[in-house]
Amino acid sequence: MSVARPARTRKDSAPPKSGTKTRAAKGKTGAGLPSERETTGHRTDLLASMLRIRRFEERCVELYSAAKIRGFVHLYIGEEAVAVGINEALTPEDAVVSTYREHGHALARGITAEAVMAEMYGRTTGCSGGRGGSMHLFDASRRFFGGNAIVAGGLPLAAGLALADHMRGQPNVTCCFFGDGAFAEGEFHETANLAALWKLPLLLVCENNLYAMGTALERHEAQTDLAMRAASYGMVAWAVDGMDVEAVEHAAGRAVEGIRTGTGPHFLELRTYRFRAHSMYDPDRYRHKAEVEQWKERDPISLLTDRMRENGELGDKELARIEQGITDEIDQAVEAAEQAPEEPVDQLLRHVTSSSTQAVS
Repeated sequence: MSVARPARTRKDSAPPKSGTKTRAAKGKTGAGLPSERETTGHRTDLLASMLRIRRFEERCVELYSAAKIRGFVHLYIGEEAVAVGINEALTPEDAVVSTYREHGHALARGITAEAVMAEMYGRTTGCSGGRGGSMHLFDASRRFFGGNAIVAGGLPLAAGLALADHMRGQPNVTCCFFGDGAFAEGEFHETANLAALWKLPLLLVCENNLYAMGTALERHEAQTDLAMRAASYGMVAWAVDGMDVEAVEHAAGRAVEGIRTGTGPHFLELRTYRFRAHSMYDPDRYRHKAEVEQWKERDPISLLTDRMRENGELGDKELARIEQGITDEIDQAVEAAEQAPEEPVDQLLRHVTSSSTQAVS
């Protein structure tokens, strides 16, 4: 059984050192990757996916400040390598359950920027019909079973999805994202126990960004090595450099392959960091600016960009082309959202209440 390396504490909470040279070893089928997965094209795709998430969220900050997006918004900036790397190991038939910090997960899963932006605006063309907003993105066609505003609330749902596939004999994996704060909730331990007991095809992805809202990890966990604790349930578990998209992709490929062979759930502790506050309402007074700046030195986008430049795989013109394409895509998404209709008031009870006749039928 694989377990995590020694845990970080506040005195040892610096980002992992750069220089990781791991490369993806597993593909979307769970089999060994063909050689082309090591090509410049694949790394370019990884970079573009992370940039799409970053630029989308930066635009959301502008729109929120302009009062065009309302409600709670939790940004994923800094954690893009996790969403992109994990989704590289999943197939369209696999299921994904997310959290309230889910824009990155949704975009990496393939939900269009236009559908997500319309949902942020609360418009009927949004992926949840405008009813979910930032915290409740959903797309059953992509087996993306939504965000969840309740900490750890997605874990039992993920176990249920995995159990359903297991009982039907379908070779699918259910991936559940959650934060380190969810590790302290009973739902995690109940889910981990049942998943290990029943050998469910469940990938548990803990995005450990060191803070549960404003509470530092060592203030809510007596043992901060989360992968080691997860391994105590009898599942394979290890920690991963969550700032390196290729390291994440490699780890996810290994885990998914293990799950598909019937060995039961796997747990990945993605050691990452959010560069922004917990939410747009958060004044972010619980951590030192120097700590944030230190982690920004390992920005996942910069890490991959620098690696590609060093390898002669990326030039200024190619990067500008990628950036322009993403800018155009997000501009179009914003324009479409602003032109999309809001739900008519007389339709607000639709899917909420029903007549007795409709209920019986």
